[in-house]
Amino acid sequence: MSGGDSGARRLAVLGAGTMGHGIAYVAAAAGFDVALNDPSSEALDRGMAKVAGLFDKGVERGKLTAEERAAGLARVRRVPELAAAVESASIVVEAAPERLELKRAIFAELERHAPADALLGTNTSALPVSRIAEAVATPERVAGLHFFNPVPAMRLLEVVRGERTSDETVRRARAFADALGKTAIVVKDLPGFATSRLGVVLGLEAARMVEQGVASAADIDRAMELGYNHPMGPLRIGDLVGLDVRLAVADQLHAAYGTETYRAPELLRRMVAEGKLGRKTGEGFYRWDDA
Repeated sequence: MSGGDSGARRLAVLGAGTMGHGIAYVAAAAGFDVALNDPSSEALDRGMAKVAGLFDKGVERGKLTAEERAAGLARVRRVPELAAAVESASIVVEAAPERLELKRAIFAELERHAPADALLGTNTSALPVSRIAEAVATPERVAGLHFFNPVPAMRLLEVVRGERTSDETVRRARAFADALGKTAIVVKDLPGFATSRLGVVLGLEAARMVEQGVASAADIDRAMELGYNHPMGPLRIGDLVGLDVRLAVADQLHAAYGTETYRAPELLRRMVAEGKLGRKTGEGFYRWDDA
């Protein structure tokens, strides 16, 4: 059976950080055998602990039985070597930091070791998928697989079709989303895709409003939650995503489109420079006690 079909449920996740461990968890919970890889042993240990914690929360909330937790956790392997992580994968999801050359280097290496029919996905929120795909000899099997944070709770998977992504690769990416219980949308490989272009605009404008003293962060978020029925306000979302990530995406979009819409406010730059990155550091537009 082809690597992306329902019978071949072997996933390699490259990167054990915020997005990587979340992807590993939802895949293992859905029945995939998961190899979790990271070049940092410490990050890999933290990622595995986070996966275990997510399974524990599933039991606490009554969404999983103790038996399902044990079975799901057993499907996640800690694999320090990239070659070993991808060697039998039907799907590979790269979840490294948002740096183009880093992702290209990872793809150049993984292609040497992954099966020839493996679906190769990059979890990027704004980088050009076509440029990442240039690093491999078979760019037709590369697609953007843009997950959202927190991965277990967010139902969307944005599938990004690169310039040479094949129809079969898109089909397999959509089937992967279905297997995870997520809804896929397919978008063209333009800067920011669909979600980042819209989400960043709202997040930057909300930050500008805080900078201008229009209202508190909490009240701005409450306005969008209660006035526009958004489940979460843009500033809280920014804290969860990471304000450094939000700033990096804004800078990428500003460089790509050249409009003031994507120019980040000085408040956001100052917060990032001060290490106030949101939930992961304990402080952003909000204070977080569970960092």
